[in-house]
Amino acid sequence: MIGVAINANLDILDMHGAAFATHAPELTILRPEEVADPQAVEFALTFRPPDDAFTPYPALKAVVSVAAGVDAILSCPSLPKDVPVLRVEDDDQALQMAGFAAFHVLWHHRRMDLHLEDQANEVWNRPISGRSPSERRVGVMGFGLMGRAVAKAIAALGYPTASLSRSLPEQPEPGVEHFVDRDRDAFLARSDILINVLPLTKATHGVMDADLFAALPQGACVVNLGRGEHLDEGALLAALESGQIAGASLDAFENEPLAEGHPFWSHPRVLVTPHTASAPESKGVVLSIKDGLRRLSDGDIGDDRLSRGY
Repeated sequence: MIGVAINANLDILDMHGAAFATHAPELTILRPEEVADPQAVEFALTFRPPDDAFTPYPALKAVVSVAAGVDAILSCPSLPKDVPVLRVEDDDQALQMAGFAAFHVLWHHRRMDLHLEDQANEVWNRPISGRSPSERRVGVMGFGLMGRAVAKAIAALGYPTASLSRSLPEQPEPGVEHFVDRDRDAFLARSDILINVLPLTKATHGVMDADLFAALPQGACVVNLGRGEHLDEGALLAALESGQIAGASLDAFENEPLAEGHPFWSHPRVLVTPHTASAPESKGVVLSIKDGLRRLSDGDIGDDRLSRGY
């Protein structure tokens, strides 16, 4: 198969070209300027496509994201309506996300920020209670590959864990209580620590807003590992000021990099990380893309990999 690598802000072949040559030599990936016959291009690789990215290629059978996110692709005006969008499903990336989420659950539950303050002041302050995970309920918004891995890891640590998704999973995760959107208020009311790993869609844009924060138990903590556009930053700052939200871990922002002087940088109850919750290795990206294209060609691709329905 012949594909074209198109992206607005990075060279996909610089990142993954060697892995394609090693693990998928049957795929020919070209840069746009290398395409002699646009009619021969069967798929496009991208993450953030320019507005006219797909216009030159009339025979596309698929558009493939080189990451788990597809929001920029689905909003691209030149995306043909009848062409499926595939996303990377990489178990290693999901494990990275799960470990990162577990770190932040422990950070907020065990108040690691206070230990850092005590260390800076040379204070020995050993808590004698409040360390049992059974007393801190965790909610995970989103239950795709990433959400399932996160919920599974948190439940394995002994935290009462629940998930929120559009529909109940066909295969429930042992130890995880599952909620659907119509029961969102009940899900939020039992989430002392809320983790967001939702995809970005019209329905989820701004989902972490004042109403959501108010529906959480007072003193809850929030962890945003999804997209910056999920979060109403002003609403979070207000909820932190009022004490409704006790702390926040933020890994994604509407404008990246986070601007110098932004209130999150210096807020004592906000932990900022530079969109680093997970980063797929090239081998995993290429093998996932190879498998997705094969399954699509065989008519065996499932809804877990197709993203047109978001």
